Amino acid sequence: MHIILADNQDITRAGLQYILQSIEESVVHYSPDKASMVELLKQHPVAAVVMDYTMFDINDVEEMIILAQRFPQVHWVVFSEDLSLDFVRRLAASLSQVSVLLKESPLNEIRECLIQSMNRHRFFCQRITEMLFTQNVVEEEKVKLTKTESEILKDIALGMTTKDIAEKRFSSFHTVNTHRKNIFRKIGVNNIHEATKYALRAGLVDSAEYYI
Repeated sequence: MHIILADNQDITRAGLQYILQSIEESVVHYSPDKASMVELLKQHPVAAVVMDYTMFDINDVEEMIILAQRFPQVHWVVFSEDLSLDFVRRLAASLSQVSVLLKESPLNEIRECLIQSMNRHRFFCQRITEMLFTQNVVEEEKVKLTKTESEILKDIALGMTTKDIAEKRFSSFHTVNTHRKNIFRKIGVNNIHEATKYALRAGLVDSAEYYI
């Protein structure tokens, strides 16, 4: 089975390669970006793709669905540090050939997910399963960003990097990165593209200020 590792973090990729070495009949390929991943899938249309959605250049669920429709024999493993509940629900409802795994998952769970995915079986790690099936889920309160968070979200939407924002605010990279994680968690997004769409909808950024 061909396995495509679509992850930009060297340490994560090395860890996955180590696990896959113990799994028979796995042939591992590495893809640093979406374009190279598509080329690999053209060569190996029956494959499993292990992707860090929050680090890779995939914009939203809709783009994931389009890719899955284009390559119907591919099994997708979304393997990320953190994912919003809304994203997981939409992904699970829209795609049957998808597994979801968090990087905090124990080694045996990661290995089991990879094996199941190679056999084209859906797999959700324990924490994701709890997120999806917990009873009496309390409706989320209206999002309330602090003044600082709103300002940082606007800067993110205008294309500033975490380093740029830290320098602008005379803050440390770590402080701004923490704010960024809190913002993404509060507004239920996973990447810059989704955060930008939220900022535009919320009126934090005027469409005239935003250039693609």
